[in-house]
Amino acid sequence: MDFSEHTLHTQQTEHASKYSLRNLHPGNFAIVMASGILSSGFTTLGQPLLAELFYFFTLCSGCTLLALIVLRLLRHLPAVRQDLLNPRLVFGYFTLVATTDIVGILLHARGHTSLALGCWTMAFVVWCSLLYLAFSVLTFVSHEHNVNIVHGGWLITIVGTQSLVLLGARIAPDLGQWANFMLVEIHMLWGLGLVFYGIFVTLFCYRIFFLTLQPQDVSPLFGVIMGAAAISANAGTSLLQVPAGLPFLREQHAFINGVTMMCWAWATWWLPMLLLFAVWKHVAKRLPLAYEPVLWSFVFPLGMYAVASARLGLAAEFPPLQLIATLMIWIACAVWLAVFAGLVHRLSSLLRA
Repeated sequence: MDFSEHTLHTQQTEHASKYSLRNLHPGNFAIVMASGILSSGFTTLGQPLLAELFYFFTLCSGCTLLALIVLRLLRHLPAVRQDLLNPRLVFGYFTLVATTDIVGILLHARGHTSLALGCWTMAFVVWCSLLYLAFSVLTFVSHEHNVNIVHGGWLITIVGTQSLVLLGARIAPDLGQWANFMLVEIHMLWGLGLVFYGIFVTLFCYRIFFLTLQPQDVSPLFGVIMGAAAISANAGTSLLQVPAGLPFLREQHAFINGVTMMCWAWATWWLPMLLLFAVWKHVAKRLPLAYEPVLWSFVFPLGMYAVASARLGLAAEFPPLQLIATLMIWIACAVWLAVFAGLVHRLSSLLRA
């Protein structure tokens, strides 16, 4: 083997190692989130065939990734521990929470109430564990005492929190005498998600607007800032539509109405900004666009924005929002197909390597 062949072999080995089981990125679960929200969106907009296709893909990809994460725990526990103690990665594990809740929403829509309740319970336990672990890492372990470690992936915390609200609002009417307990819980979670969003988005905006931004800093995870606002709006409409048995909860509807519209407007404002970031990075600075797992974290916000727009249009009785939702769901589907093509190409490259 000559020098050039040895160099190529080394690069291929390093490339394959980067995407090995040991280095399985938590962002891979965003493929399940993206596919699930497209299924929900096509159901809302009256496309049952596409909804079912994405539903089955969601279940298949979710089961596959769950098996891989369990296998990684068994075979590469030190690598998992290292991820969980890394302030840049630990918040990415909230994709597990959001993924479980979205699967639960799809199961509930198809009449599997007990499975949906099991999904919510499991997601809530994981959420509690990750929440205090992540903030403990941020407080006691991190030695980067500046905002440079802030990136859009931290806002997956909000996505996970509000996904508990979305699924909880659907299963609450099925809980009988325990329904009020669930309703109080999801109202609390919705408010907590808004507080977290206010904290993280302030740090995030300070990072990108007041410190030097390099093209390499612009990540598909930036889309989560819009997705977190969109899912907060979607969760707000869910709270408005579920029957509230307690007068205390009914009195909050006026507040929820206003905040829900504000969240949707903020998500809308971010859409052109995300496009500007992409043009600056890939056109002005000429950085190539290549597949990476976090690209799925950009597909999910587009789908969530479509669903939030559709549900807000129904809640507000404002039909023009349905037109926006229809346009966005097809854009999200097109981006999903492009990212999926990148995934297939990457997998074929790994097999050749």
